[in-house]
Amino acid sequence: MNQFRKNLKYSWKNRFRAFMLRYKAGYIGNNVWIDKDVKLMRFPKNIRIESNVAIKEGSRICCCNADSKISIGQNTTIGYHNFIFCSNKIIIGSDCLIAPFVYIVDSNHQAKKEKLINQQVNITAPITIENDVWIASNVTILKGVTIGQGAVIAANSVVNKDVPPYEIHGGSPAKKIGNRK
Repeated sequence: MNQFRKNLKYSWKNRFRAFMLRYKAGYIGNNVWIDKDVKLMRFPKNIRIESNVAIKEGSRICCCNADSKISIGQNTTIGYHNFIFCSNKIIIGSDCLIAPFVYIVDSNHQAKKEKLINQQVNITAPITIENDVWIASNVTILKGVTIGQGAVIAANSVVNKDVPPYEIHGGSPAKKIGNRK
């Protein structure tokens, strides 16, 4: 058990927040720890949060349209002030650690000069973060990426390509810098 989970205290406030969000979200499992100022936005019924998940203060989890889906696997921790914005599908596996200030977005706008940017098509592609992944702070994960099981993403990275299992990637754009041993 990691230090955070070992010292996690389920106060009545955390239980109350999880209880209230059960009516908004599509599914919230047992023993979900929700910190203050966490928001499930726009289409919260499309959000599935499995058991023993911890979501820290200031995080925003948003299904941007009626067809988008977000799933967070059991025993995963979402750090402070994370932004998970979905227009297609974002799957976060079980036993993942996501540090503070991570931005996960499965879409972007085109940038053709003959049209205003705010009038251009939103291009989407699903994001999959497999089990046992550690994403360090200030990471951005872009559309169409799969992060393989057991991978590690170093702080301040921009992930725009798939990351194979058990590899360590870092930089902007992220590239392989090592392997988990």
